[in-house]
Amino acid sequence: MAYRQFAIFDEQGKYVNAKCYEKIHLIRSKFDLENKIISFKIQDSDRQKNFHLESEKQHLEAWLSNFFGFNVRLQENLITGFPDDTVSPGPTIVSTATLKEVASWYSELNEEHIRRRMRTTIEIDGVPAFWEDRLFSESNNVIPFKVGNLQFIGINPCQRCVVPTRNAVTGKMDCDFQEIFINKRRETLPEWVNKSRFNHYYKLTVNSRLASKKFKNQLIKIGDEVSLM
Repeated sequence: MAYRQFAIFDEQGKYVNAKCYEKIHLIRSKFDLENKIISFKIQDSDRQKNFHLESEKQHLEAWLSNFFGFNVRLQENLITGFPDDTVSPGPTIVSTATLKEVASWYSELNEEHIRRRMRTTIEIDGVPAFWEDRLFSESNNVIPFKVGNLQFIGINPCQRCVVPTRNAVTGKMDCDFQEIFINKRRETLPEWVNKSRFNHYYKLTVNSRLASKKFKNQLIKIGDEVSLM
């Protein structure tokens, strides 16, 4: 299973991410985890800087500190990673049709723009828009489902943060994004969705977790079938 293996922290031990620092949108990165190499480039710059994640970690942290304007450090967690939601640390789920539908709410955004803004882990094709809303129920219930042979539990609709309101490349905020989203999500919410999970409508995609620790380190791949259990 994939998880957020690395995270950037400030000197107070707080996350340095796009929720707090819109400037991070300007960083372009490539990972070669087999060789433990990360490459950074700033938007609209041709200069690329490569670092070995172990032997050049101090140089990597110095580059990031210079970019942000304050000291940061890079941490790695191979056990749990660094999930946003520690209760539901599994992948987030969305359908391709949902991304297309949400894109249609905005005159200047397309499917790929929404995909980059939502940053969902697993995308399901061949199902209707908002199919993923079947993966949660009342707050005291969970919905089991499978991706290939791997079993998950659907927990709740994902409450979105400030990041989707921004251009994923420049970090510039779209001031009306959230208002449009909330109104359209309310209008298009399927009748069969459990509305008790929507104290507000700035929610999209579904949070999940593995059904059992025995499934840890197993793999899923593109083309695996997704099914309710």
